[in-house]
Amino acid sequence: MIDLLSNIKIAVPNKIYIKDPESSALGKRIVENSILLIDEIGFDNFTFKKLGAKIGSNESSIYRYFESKHKLLLYLTSWYWAWIEYQLVFASHNLPDPEEKLVKAIEIVTRTIKEDTTISHINEVVLNRIIINENSKSFLTKEVDTENKEGYFEVYKRLIKRLKTMILEINPKYQFALSLASTIVEGALHQHFLKDHFSSITDCGKQVSPTEFFTQLTINSITKY
Repeated sequence: MIDLLSNIKIAVPNKIYIKDPESSALGKRIVENSILLIDEIGFDNFTFKKLGAKIGSNESSIYRYFESKHKLLLYLTSWYWAWIEYQLVFASHNLPDPEEKLVKAIEIVTRTIKEDTTISHINEVVLNRIIINENSKSFLTKEVDTENKEGYFEVYKRLIKRLKTMILEINPKYQFALSLASTIVEGALHQHFLKDHFSSITDCGKQVSPTEFFTQLTINSITKY
């Protein structure tokens, strides 16, 4: 199983980067250390100059892979959603019962992340914190429509459409499948943020997980519709 997973390449839309960081040791160091540095100082304070100092390389060498820190964030978020999508497909494809399949998919999308040791240069636990805190900055920009047309968000949208399909397999007449699917994905990030920072305005915490909340919300919504 581990050998199989170690051979999987997580695919990111190639227009996001200039040179595939997975193609070289330096590229992998850029990705690995950008995750650690963004987690440490936040995306707003993150610069290629600071990253270059951290990895002992010229700032110009980073620009050979990404034209801006925004494109780097797009790479990290796309990689994360592709990684989640792979886990979702792998864990649910052999489940014959539509409700069981959807429940498993919701678990994958909403659960607390554990490190995947098969991908040595990416700490998924730290990356998950970045996604929770910074994901919206990848698309809340003036360029979002242009970048959307360029396919930068295709992995994220594909994941949501997979959830939509699973919802409709349970109830084909449910009219809000896409809205519910996108609410699960984005809402999970929000609930994880709230439980860590604004615990007084969420029921999610030590006793109730975001997975439990979104599983109940989803199943009740589509079966009682």
